[in-house]
Order: sequence, then structure tokens, then C-alpha cells
Amino acid sequence: MTSSFEFKKYLDKFILQCHSDSLKTSEYPKEFQDLKMKVSFGMGVKAYVPWICFITPEMSVSNGYYPVYLYYRDLNILTLSFGLSETNEHGDTWASEILSDRKRIDEIIENPRRYGTSYVFKNYMPKIVGDKVSYLRDEVEISPAAIENDLSEIINLYKKSVEIEVKNETSSISTGLFYMEKQLEDFIISNWEKTEFGQKYDLIYGDGELLSQQFKTDIGPIDILAIDKNNKNYVVIELKKNQTSDDTVGQLARYMGWIKEHKKDFAVRGIIVAGQFDKKLNYAMKVVPNIEVFLYQVNFSLKEYKN
Repeated sequence: MTSSFEFKKYLDKFILQCHSDSLKTSEYPKEFQDLKMKVSFGMGVKAYVPWICFITPEMSVSNGYYPVYLYYRDLNILTLSFGLSETNEHGDTWASEILSDRKRIDEIIENPRRYGTSYVFKNYMPKIVGDKVSYLRDEVEISPAAIENDLSEIINLYKKSVEIEVKNETSSISTGLFYMEKQLEDFIISNWEKTEFGQKYDLIYGDGELLSQQFKTDIGPIDILAIDKNNKNYVVIELKKNQTSDDTVGQLARYMGWIKEHKKDFAVRGIIVAGQFDKKLNYAMKVVPNIEVFLYQVNFSLKEYKN
């Protein structure tokens, strides 16, 4: 994964390529700071405004919002912006407190060819000398560290905005994630023997009924409670639904504590099932013992029906 202090070389490469005929993007990173990184110089035809964007897996470039570098090549203006998709208007957007004192691109650039409704975070004027690129603002060169700090700052604002959405049960991101992961719980149970969980753990039954799913406790239901096939210790499995990583880890720790007290199992283990791994989960795993993280992938395919 690309670090902040490696990124400028890709930004330089991007600016240089904008002044060439190449549309290739295969040499750019696919991820940056736990976000998907996407680059476009145009599809088949050279774009008027090439871009680099950073986006969560739950959104798409054509239907979402995200930090984005937009290069108005004809004007030699590179803007790091609070991007908004043009193809489809996303149901949710940047948190209002983040955009409250920002100007739109069409307030800075008269009749921009594209993306006028996105909001400006920082503007730069690239200066190309041979194969070297520097960046000016008000005719003063900006240091590489300042450029990288700008990018980290807007990405942190983005993650804050998305986290606010996840906590909002009515947002499209929240409801989409919640719907998917409710179905995921049923899928895991229905296909238990085919999963990696089924190879290691047994589901719990009582009087012929499945007890593992939504296992009842006096502090709330555990998504899935299983038993290790080898040592017979309990395993608490929680799906990261419409909540933050901190909330998920805290909830898992509470359920593990409940198992320790009520089931007298002091070697209980915890598992989080999530759509993506992030730094908060990583750090939490370092201090909360016996926690693992499993990532799920969803693949869709179409097959023609023939009768």
C-alpha cells in the first residue's frame, strides 16, 4: 500500500502523463490510506479534466463523493477538491460542517468544462521542467511535505464524513451496508460447513433448534456464537454492521466478557467479519486479546436463462 510520503512521485507522474497521449493507468497504486485509488485520463478519448480520486468500497466514481485531484490542463490548475459525482447524484454527501466555508470550483474557475459543483480544498499550479514537477501557489513553490499533508488532511475529513454517515441509519451508505451484512449473517449460517468457520467451529443447538445465531444474552444478542472443535472454547463472531470500528470492537469485547463470566470460559475468542480492514481494527487487535478479523467478498455473475 502506498504511503503518504511515496505519493508525490505518482502525482508528478500523473501531471506529466496529462501532457502526453497515454491513457494507461496500470502503473498507479490501487489503494491509498485504506481507500481505493482510481486514476483516469479518459476512456478511449483524452479527457478535458483528468483526475485521481480516493474512495470507499461502498461508493463509486459515478455515484458517490470523495477527495479528488482535478487537473484543468488547459488552465494549468490542479485542484484538490471535495469531489461530487456528476453521472448520478449520490444520496449523501460531505458533512455540512466540512463544506460550510468552501467555494465551489465554478466560483473559482469561470465555466469549468467539468466538475463545477465540487468544492475546492487546495489549488496548485504545476510547473514542469524536463521530467521534474513542482507546485506553486501564489507564485510560491509548495514543499512536497505540504502537498502530502494537504492530501492526508482531506482524506481524514473524508473518513470523518463517511463515519458520520455510517452512524446515520437513514443514509444510503448505512442502509446499504446494513442490508448486505444482515444477509451475510444468514448466508454464513446457511453455508456454515462450506466456510472456513465450519472447518474449525461447531454451531450450537439445543432441543433440535439452532441457538448460535443471534445468541441471547442479557446485554443483547451475539450475531453468531460457536464452539471450537478442538478445545471446546467459545467463539464470538460479530459482523461489522452500520457502526464504526470502535463500536464493533467494543461490542465484541463486551460479549466476550459476558461469556467469560456466565460461561466460565476464560479462553473465549472473538472474530470480526468486515467488508474491509482499517487501521482502527488493526490497533484494537493489538490490545484486545484473542481477536481475529475475517474479510468477506461478494461476487456477482449473470447467466442467461434458457428454457
